[in-house]
Amino acid sequence: MTAFDLARPTHRALVDLVVDPECAAELKSRAVRWPSWTLSRRQLCDLGLLASGAFSPLASFLGQNDYLAVCGSMRLADGTLWPMPVTLDVTAHAFGTTAGQDRLALRDREGVLVAVLERTQMWRPDRHAEAGQVFGTTDDSHPGVNHVLHATHDWYVSGRLSVLSQPELPEHGVLTLTPRQVRAEFARRGWDRVVAFQTRNPLHRAHQQLTLRAAREADARLLIHPVVGIGKPGDVAVRTRVRCYRAIMPSYPDGTAMLSLLPLAMRMGGPREALWHALIRGNYGATHFIVGRDHASPGADAHGRPFYAPYEAQDLLAAHDTELEVKIVPFRRMVYRPDTDSYCADDEVPPGTVTRTISGTELRQRLAAGRALPTWFTPPAVAAELRRCYPAPAHRGLTVFFTGLSGAGKSTIANHLCASLEDRYGRNVTLLDGDVIRQHLSADLGFGRRDREENLRRVAFVAGEVTRHRGVAVCATIAPYAGIRADIRRTVEQYGGFVLVYVATPLDECERRDRKGLYAKARAGLLPQFTGVSDDFDEPEDADIVIDTQVQSPAAAADSIIEHLGRLGYLPTRSKSGEC
Repeated sequence: MTAFDLARPTHRALVDLVVDPECAAELKSRAVRWPSWTLSRRQLCDLGLLASGAFSPLASFLGQNDYLAVCGSMRLADGTLWPMPVTLDVTAHAFGTTAGQDRLALRDREGVLVAVLERTQMWRPDRHAEAGQVFGTTDDSHPGVNHVLHATHDWYVSGRLSVLSQPELPEHGVLTLTPRQVRAEFARRGWDRVVAFQTRNPLHRAHQQLTLRAAREADARLLIHPVVGIGKPGDVAVRTRVRCYRAIMPSYPDGTAMLSLLPLAMRMGGPREALWHALIRGNYGATHFIVGRDHASPGADAHGRPFYAPYEAQDLLAAHDTELEVKIVPFRRMVYRPDTDSYCADDEVPPGTVTRTISGTELRQRLAAGRALPTWFTPPAVAAELRRCYPAPAHRGLTVFFTGLSGAGKSTIANHLCASLEDRYGRNVTLLDGDVIRQHLSADLGFGRRDREENLRRVAFVAGEVTRHRGVAVCATIAPYAGIRADIRRTVEQYGGFVLVYVATPLDECERRDRKGLYAKARAGLLPQFTGVSDDFDEPEDADIVIDTQVQSPAAAADSIIEHLGRLGYLPTRSKSGEC
């Protein structure tokens, strides 16, 4: 008898928060009098999994006692194992100013009412403490920490949750099955032993061989259950990944595997997240769960140090084995052996044997450069889908993002660049100038740090959409903070290229040139939080191009950017006019 032979007992009953049509109609009629909250994508994902029972035994967003217990001990206040806080963050004024108003209409991004929260608690958490306890670090280069510290509102709210309908995430399609639907499908197929596989990446040959081997060892069928909610910034776009999953499924033996998508917002929490994933897959009816190397890890910090040890997740799940409804199937990294044309675990390779792997970084580099993916690494059908998403650089979208002090010359250079890209190379260019964006897209925002970052997120969204549709976005903003610039790079690089241009004009020169009189107002205290005077500017250490406008004219600076884009392959060798 192997370690994988015994399936777990019957799975727990599932929570169901979706109200009946009559109740939904009544809530909808009454909700017009209640304050509304537009749910973020992460909040929509969490709400959907709460509603369907995927987060059972949770019946709402965590209350304060459960939240503190989960952060501190990976358990709810009653002792139930639950490692990840699932909270609803809002602003202080979410419930409006009317006394006694305790109901909040939760709406999706289109304004559709999806749920009602009847408040029982509202508190201001210590988010630094939360980050340290949950992720083991307060380093905001960790995406989970970054979200908690910089993208989470100051107040958490909990209470009775009534869901009118499952939030719609249309890009996921019919493959997004609820826990009840997955359990029913297992029953229809006669599957009583199922090993679930978690991923946020396309499946390549190593993944496929790992899953087939796990199924054999567990004497079970396979649930390929990739995350399609929110993964790590820079991941392959969801629609592309889903096409890749569809492409690889026919290569599994008949009757051995099924595909279902999981609209989970990952936290990239390493060992804690792996434990969370196991609990969720138990709710979907799986009896076994694969835990591999670096499970749910965000990788390394800014100094190259991994946030978590490679097999730390396996150790944590082994320590809680008796409390889980699924048995853990641990696996080491799979490597390719050219001598046998096969895959095996790295600890099974005979000494001196040559092996091959392609890291995620190398994969992205190959795709970005238009290089072929070897068939030993990925099936041709998957490679073809990835190539659709990553055309040759000259046919790909691009964002050129300027940063620098007010008056540095960003807008002037950007205008020269736009003219060159349009007139000489025929590229479709969208100029996103900081002043214009403030007037038309962010007129509601102030100039405090949070509002500045929100303004830049809006710029990033537009730039990402332009890039996704294979245009060129040229952004001329101050963008003073390193963290938000890194977020913008990650956002845009999901869709195409990103080039950061630092216009490094010194402060005294910017002040000398000041045509708008802004620096004088700032020095007089009339403009608080003015970059370079009363607010910080983080000089970029990751700029792709640095421009000194004291020695380069705007036209020459634009030409230097054109040359750089040409070297990267984003422009043809010859321009429309025939110039080299």
